[in-house]
This record gives sequence, C-alpha cells and structure tokens, in this order.
Amino acid sequence: MRVSAPYRRVSLVVALVTALAASIVAVVSLTLVPSAQAAAGCLVGYQANQWTGGFTAAVRVTAGDTAVNGWTVTWTYGGDQRITSSWNAEVSQSGTAVTARNIAWNGSLPAGGSTEFGVQGTYASSAAAPTGFTLNGVPCNGAGPTTPPTTAPPTTPPPTTVPPTTPPPTTPPPTTGPPAGCGSAALCDGFENQTGSAPSGDWSVNYPDCQGTGTASIDTTVARQGTRSVRINGTAGYCNHVFVRSSRDLSGLGAVRYARLWVRHTTALPTQHVTFLAMRDANDGNRDLRMGGQNGALQWNRASDDATLPEQSPNGVALSLPLPVNRWTCVEFMVDGTQGRLSTWVDGSAVTGLTADGTPTHDVDGQWLNRANWRPNLTDLRLGWESYGEGADTLWFDDVALGSTRIGC
Repeated sequence: MRVSAPYRRVSLVVALVTALAASIVAVVSLTLVPSAQAAAGCLVGYQANQWTGGFTAAVRVTAGDTAVNGWTVTWTYGGDQRITSSWNAEVSQSGTAVTARNIAWNGSLPAGGSTEFGVQGTYASSAAAPTGFTLNGVPCNGAGPTTPPTTAPPTTPPPTTVPPTTPPPTTPPPTTGPPAGCGSAALCDGFENQTGSAPSGDWSVNYPDCQGTGTASIDTTVARQGTRSVRINGTAGYCNHVFVRSSRDLSGLGAVRYARLWVRHTTALPTQHVTFLAMRDANDGNRDLRMGGQNGALQWNRASDDATLPEQSPNGVALSLPLPVNRWTCVEFMVDGTQGRLSTWVDGSAVTGLTADGTPTHDVDGQWLNRANWRPNLTDLRLGWESYGEGADTLWFDDVALGSTRIGC
C-alpha cells in the first residue's frame, strides 16, 4: 500500500514527540533519585523542654565526614506530639513522622559542622522520645543503614507548589517550662523566670572577699535554649571575684550530689588558676570546693589546702581537657560525701584527670587523696569568675540542675 507524503510527515512527528517524552521522563527519573549528601557519622541531637501538655525542642544537626549542601532531617515521635511552630527550619509533620528542611542561610555545613533549629508543640497523653533520626536519608547517631525501598522512583515530577514566602521566626518563643532532663532534681533552672537584668528570685549576686569590676547579669541575647542566661563579665585580679549564688535549700540532696550545667565562654583558660564554680564545704571549715582551670585545662581545686585534681604535672594536665570556647559545653559532676569521691563528665564523656576514685593515682588524684578522710558536705552552688592573677573572661551559664542522681546532658 502506498503511503501519502502528509501521512509520512505526521508519523515522523509522532515518533519524534514520543522519543522526546521518553527522554524527558528519563531525565526526570534521574533527577529524582535521592543522593546521600550526609556521610556516616552524622549526629542529630534533640533536647526537649517539656511541661504539662506542651514542649519546645532544640534540634542540633551535625554533618558527618563530608560537607552537606542542603539538608533534610527526619525523625519519628514515640508519643502523640504535634508540632505547632518552628524556627530556623521548615518543618512538616505527617502522623508521627516529622521532616525538617534547611532555610536559605543555614543549608551548608562543612564536614563535622553543626547548625541548630527548634520546634514547639503540644501533646495529649505521651511525649515519648523521638527515634529514627536521619540526615538526607542517612541514619544518624550510630544507627545502622536502613534497607532501601524496592519500589522504583517516581517517573513524574513532584508538584510545583510555590513555598510560603513568610520566613519562620529566627528566635525561639519564650517558654515557662524547666529545661530538659531534670527529672526529680532539687534545682533545675533555665533562668526563663528572670524578669530583669539583675539576677533575682532563686539567685543573688555574690562578691567574695571584696567587690571589684566583675559583673553578673541576665542576658536576653545569648541562651542555649529559651531566651535567657546568666552572663558573667569576669575580670583579672583578686578583688574582681563575682558569682551568682542559688538561694534554694539544697539540704535534701543528701551526701551524694550530681550537677549538670551548660557553660559558654570567650577566652581560653589561662595558665594561672581561675575558678568559675564554687561550693562551700561545711566539713572543711566552710572553705570552697572549686572548679575552674589552670595550665589551660579544667581542674578541681580545694581551697583549704590548694590541692588540685588532676595534679599540675604535664602528664596530669594532659589527662584533663580545655573548656571549648564560643560554644555551649555540657559539664556534669558527682561528689560523693560518704566516700570522698568525685567524677566529672564533659559533653557526656568522663574525664580521667577529673576523677578521684579513692585509690591514689600518680598525676591524677595522688595529691588530692593525701588528705585522709576527705568527706565533703556541700551547702550551696555559685557560678561566676574568680581570678588570682591573670585571666579575664566572659561566660554564660544556662540550664543548671542539681539532683541526687545523674541528670545528663
């Protein structure tokens, strides 16, 4: 049968259109295949601040071994939490599954780099902790890889709905609940109930020995979570000591005391001795048990005999660690007054040089345990700055807790 020229032209056009459509589908299919932009080793930290029926949470995203250019974080709630607002991320929820995506300015993370965003929400009967954190589809926090789906990727592009143009708030909303992880702690304070610039209520400003140029205030521009922290402007020199002291009755804690606090500061610990935390010891002539620094690393100091933990030998100092600058650091400690023991954790990890376990160890607690039967009876808590020569620093404290069991970060 003879085919006319017009019919051949139509057939040719149909063939070209069919081929073009197939190539478009192929391109779309390729562009929709997800690429894992987060290497193994990524971390997602979820720090909740919970009260009856409501919560906020600070979510910290840390890239793995490779840089991330644009991130999507997912998790699954274990209770009936419902997110109502967010800041510094675009967050959506379907059932118990939550998806958070970066906004314009915080999408690029270097290898090991971090950013933080927050959510606020409600719950009716359960606020069980979330699980299954992923970053760009890669399981985080040491979780193993998940089995990839067996279904083929979609062959049609997603809808081109224009995203909302109103940016999320850049600061978290104020909260009235206590900081997370306090349990039955006798003291648990994120300073959110402070209404003025001077510490008040459960805290008072204290100047040991003499008053100089050091100052203590409530800061509404820097906070680990919420909107407030305690700021200490610590200056060098003996008379410039300044602290905020808790007025809570801590006698119910008993002989074993656990503490958790978050601290941020601007200047590396100096060579000479400084203190940023002090507690009065009723069993040691009301002299202080002090935490601070010397030779650039964290140390404990006993004011009555100037013993240090660790010993200030090069090996001893190497068994401690510096206090990182310009970021929030979680510091925990335990003092056991019945056995005279002391333990310290920084960002959740035990510090060998800041441990007195009852058996003298050279370079660690040999000097500390030279005093037989050291059995501290701690009666207060003070946060601030004490310099005995060199050393000026600006510090912030937030989410402080004291209890009879370990509280955690």
